[in-house]
Amino acid sequence: MTAADVITAWDRADPDAIHPLRRVSEDAYWESGKAQADLLATVIPDGAKVLDFGCGDGRVAVPMAGLGYDVTAVDSSQRMLNRLTARAPDVTAVQADAEGIAGHLGRRRMDAVYALAVLIHHSYEDCLHIIGKLRAATKLGGILVLDWPVSETPEEADSWIGVTTWSEERQADACQRIGLEPVDSDLPWGVYRAVKAGS
Repeated sequence: MTAADVITAWDRADPDAIHPLRRVSEDAYWESGKAQADLLATVIPDGAKVLDFGCGDGRVAVPMAGLGYDVTAVDSSQRMLNRLTARAPDVTAVQADAEGIAGHLGRRRMDAVYALAVLIHHSYEDCLHIIGKLRAATKLGGILVLDWPVSETPEEADSWIGVTTWSEERQADACQRIGLEPVDSDLPWGVYRAVKAGS
């Protein structure tokens, strides 16, 4: 699966197929986003400029903005962004893939970046590329929260909803090359501090 394949599949998917809580109720779906925003707030400083990469329809971006964060919501799907904007017109919504982030930000860097349902669906190569672009969008010392799981039996996703897992050694090597320092946390995702590459 290429990044383009994953993007196309997500863009065409029925909203009920994107997240299991949508089948329970809209309230349950949005409450899950609020719960994830509350978790993110435990590691991201108050009032930070944050980038939600792969924001979808804003399930997490909207409650993050409600918590007082300056949110830039990025997704490659205009269909998803239209849903976000209908719900929260004041949230900055940007249609872009990983390549397009730099064009939007210019020289600005974010205090924090998070990707909660993106990396797990991409190949090793695409995942590294995306993480590199997210790191480049983050100021030194900033926080990245990434759905970048490790496993004792790592494997690469073979479908748009498959999950790619990494060995601890391979992930540690990637962190050093990209410029990420793992941060201890109780979050269900990896938390990293942006540092100089190779340090």
